[in-house]
Amino acid sequence: MTVVSPENVHTGAGNADTGRARATGRPRRSRTLSLLNLTSVVLGVGAWWILALTGFDVPTPVAVVSRGWTLLQDGTLEGDVMASLERVLAGFLLGSAAAIVAGFLMGWYTVARGLFEPWIQFFRTIPPLAILPLVLVLMGIGEAPKIFVIFLAAFLACVISTYQGVVSVDRTLINAAQVLGAKDGGIFIRVIVPASMPFILVGMRVGLGSSWATLVAAELLAAQKGLGYRMQNAQLYYDLPTIFVGIISIGILGLIMDRLLQLAGNRLTSWQERR
Repeated sequence: MTVVSPENVHTGAGNADTGRARATGRPRRSRTLSLLNLTSVVLGVGAWWILALTGFDVPTPVAVVSRGWTLLQDGTLEGDVMASLERVLAGFLLGSAAAIVAGFLMGWYTVARGLFEPWIQFFRTIPPLAILPLVLVLMGIGEAPKIFVIFLAAFLACVISTYQGVVSVDRTLINAAQVLGAKDGGIFIRVIVPASMPFILVGMRVGLGSSWATLVAAELLAAQKGLGYRMQNAQLYYDLPTIFVGIISIGILGLIMDRLLQLAGNRLTSWQERR
């Protein structure tokens, strides 16, 4: 016969209460954050409108929305968005994939670390845009140089984070897997990869921002279509509403992609305890 002490009863009740508090606290916190986000957007637009009405040389939100609608109606904005998205996605996905592979190799194999690290550290000190003129000369003015510089920006932003994730894995986890009879391949797949995932996702989010920044600059130099090209063309005619449409479009697209990446990361790291 099992005797349940009052302490155990209290402990069980306390754990249950704690679980319920966490379960109810998360939706409440999510609603609070959503409300704060909305408030921040409203305040930002309000401040922008006040600046426009008090004499600052910026278009009003109404003028920007009207210009954006016009560009959307004639297909210009859609074409620019699709062109920029294709370049960013191609360069970002290729760069992130290469960075994950290189980061894992550097963190797992000393030989790979010794071979790759000097070159990665060397190119990290050089902004991708600094080599854009050289890339244009070697690759021409087509899509290849734009995608390449985006690839380089995403790769350099993600590779160090991935490598740091691999070398930061708790050695106790590896030792425990070895004691249980796991081989190197099993340890890598079941221990190293999951434990490194938060670092990889952080590197990918940083790489996404670098990809968009690099894309705009690349389109400013050599493009016939895209948000960066449209902004440069608008600058020649002092078309501020079109410039604002380009800036806002890039910000919205980048925000959506970042949120999607964050959502995927939450699912991939759902095993982690969150506070």
